[in-house]
Amino acid sequence: MMKLEWITKTCKEMLLEYEPAQKQGTKLYFAGVGDRDVYNITAPFLNEGELYIAGRVEDRHSEESEIIFFTCKDGIWTPKLDLPKFQLQDPFITKINGEWIFDGVHLYFDSETSRSIIGWKTVLYRGKNLHELVHAATGPWNMKDIRLTQLSDGKIGIFSRPFGIEGTRAVIGFSIIDSFEELSETAIIKAPLFRDQFLKDEWGGANEIHLLKNGHLGVLGHISYTDEDSNLHYHAMSFVLNPWTREKSPVKIIATRSDFPEGPAKRPNLVDVIFSGGLVRKANNRAELYVGVSDTEAHHIDIADPFTEYEAMKQDEAES
Repeated sequence: MMKLEWITKTCKEMLLEYEPAQKQGTKLYFAGVGDRDVYNITAPFLNEGELYIAGRVEDRHSEESEIIFFTCKDGIWTPKLDLPKFQLQDPFITKINGEWIFDGVHLYFDSETSRSIIGWKTVLYRGKNLHELVHAATGPWNMKDIRLTQLSDGKIGIFSRPFGIEGTRAVIGFSIIDSFEELSETAIIKAPLFRDQFLKDEWGGANEIHLLKNGHLGVLGHISYTDEDSNLHYHAMSFVLNPWTREKSPVKIIATRSDFPEGPAKRPNLVDVIFSGGLVRKANNRAELYVGVSDTEAHHIDIADPFTEYEAMKQDEAES
């Protein structure tokens, strides 16, 4: 009988065990945004019979972003001009009860002149279609990576990422609400935390959630740390969660910056950064991972499906 068993390993220990991808990833190309960068994308998703990607678009030397929806023709992703744009960072999109749920991070600045960042909040929208997304909720102060998913019993799972709890950088929380209407800042704040996934000087978050056939949740996320020279190191990771018992599998690094071609970085300390955007699972136990790279580009790569072995667990085992 397969069980979800937690094994504590540090990010650096996992990197020592990590086997690089056999074939490097591929850069995505965007047009229609001038000389701005597009990164921290979602995975492609089907809308009205056409594939879309939502991406973070910004000038190289600025943090003031907008999220744009793109469609692809002849290998080039271009803005869908009749869809709204959002003054947000790091898009996430899913469907709950047939309705689009979309979110991104809104920055707050100290003044119109200096534009120094003083904080941020995640802002959530909902709508029957992408043309009519309306504000639905706002997350707590200084919390990114709020992610929602519909569970197999129809309830809603909430993943949070509070900042600076008990000396930690950022950790993942999870709770369940009966419906989207119960979503609130309080419900997000009260999500119980997983305190054993990261060291005090590491942090991570959930980026995209996959409902597995047995009701477990496949979590695509990131794990990160800062070295002694203040360089950031972000890696794509995954784990599987039993939402009823809160048992979880070990965090596993599934891609690193070295799996992708060399390219520019927004700042020198962001060279070794990839930010998980989304995962497209395939039928042959493979998956296509979409990431932002060094805060300047978007890439994708073929990897082994990180959730296959856990999906083999039976439903009654998952709920026991």
